[in-house]
Amino acid sequence: MHPQLDNFVRLYIGAVLITLIPVILTAFLTMPFNLGRHPGEAPQQVTDMGRHMT
Repeated sequence: MHPQLDNFVRLYIGAVLITLIPVILTAFLTMPFNLGRHPGEAPQQVTDMGRHMT
């Protein structure tokens, strides 16, 4: 691989990872807070499915 192409690929992958890491961390850290539980856990309260809030 050409040295300039190798350098470009490394910089591109670095920029993509630096952009995605905060997005992924924000999603996985705020999802349990917004749900009030972890995504794999069952809800503690039984919700009334008859109501529709529109």
